[in-house]
Amino acid sequence: MRVLLAANASYAPPRGGATRSNLAWLDHLACAGHQCRIIAGESQPGAVLPVHESVCLTPVAQPAARVEALRREIREFSPDWVMISSEDLAHGLLREAHHRAPGRVVYVAHTPQFFPFGREAWNLDRHAAEAAAEAAGIIVVGRKMAAYVQAELRRTPQVIHPPIYGGGPYASAAFPRGFVTMFNPCAVKGISIFAALAQRMPACGFGAVAGWGTTAEDRRLLDGLPNVQWLPNARRIDDILSRTCVLVVPSLWYEGFGLIVVEAMLRGIPVVASDRGGLPEAKLDTNWVIPVNGIERYQPVFDDQHMPRPVLPPNDVEPWADAIAGLTRDGALWRRESESARAAAEDFAGRLCASDLEDWLGHLEPFTGAHGAPASIESLSPLKRALLLRRLRQRKLCT
Repeated sequence: MRVLLAANASYAPPRGGATRSNLAWLDHLACAGHQCRIIAGESQPGAVLPVHESVCLTPVAQPAARVEALRREIREFSPDWVMISSEDLAHGLLREAHHRAPGRVVYVAHTPQFFPFGREAWNLDRHAAEAAAEAAGIIVVGRKMAAYVQAELRRTPQVIHPPIYGGGPYASAAFPRGFVTMFNPCAVKGISIFAALAQRMPACGFGAVAGWGTTAEDRRLLDGLPNVQWLPNARRIDDILSRTCVLVVPSLWYEGFGLIVVEAMLRGIPVVASDRGGLPEAKLDTNWVIPVNGIERYQPVFDDQHMPRPVLPPNDVEPWADAIAGLTRDGALWRRESESARAAAEDFAGRLCASDLEDWLGHLEPFTGAHGAPASIESLSPLKRALLLRRLRQRKLCT
């Protein structure tokens, strides 16, 4: 198969669960012998794409030029499938893929705020929503997001979890070593709760890992707290989690899943998370899911990461402080939660299959239209055209 992935996020280095998931999928496909290419945002100088060497990355700085690069790759690479990741807020990549490769688009629905449809979407777009609805298939990483897409788009997506966790064995956390760590501290991810915890618990060490949403204002806020330390981004997640005693995920927006939750639990790290979106699903029925007042409105202004500024609702930090205090001061409690987290995560990861996407794509058929109209010859990939020609010749010989 020839697979082309397009997104507006930076992939070298990858930042966030969506990009890491997509790279894990393409890495598996490339290792299995399939041809894979990526069109993505601008790369950092010297950054290495952490996938199989055969995967070709085309970094493009400007969105309009990215759409043109997608058009060129569809024409010259002739992919069997064009995977459009939801990190495409203006939906230009999705509309272009739908126009240039009708029937061969696979929509990868990671982040509901970036979808062109649904109650959580920042930028509703009727034409892009129709393109998503007419994709050959829609991929989500969890049951909660599958139900969301089904309700909002009236299409049944395929739940495929990315092969992101590796095969183990996993490093083990130890009490009381390490920080209370938060990834991607920013407004939508709940930096207000994280900062309030650090202020309330000055004797506890907190670690922050900057992400795609972290603004200069967020950095100034945490820089002003003497018990908060910035942890450098690392290619290996263990380099950060080995310094973590408790992971806190206080998201205030609707989360698609929460891959970092499972990654931490696999290493025996207790996780305290909000109840937004797919986070309870990622917690795998373990303790410490805390209800929050989620974000409902955004201001018509953008921060320095080009994200709309949310109107932050009030939230009680007391339940979070109680959880963190117990897990950082009571060794017996920490060990019980650590063992429970590890057992649940190992059971979950052990039931995943790295070839799920490859198998699904191998059996996927081009979309035939809302009313069952057959796809045109032009919409078929070269591989599908060759198969069709072979079948027609066989049929002719039999008549």
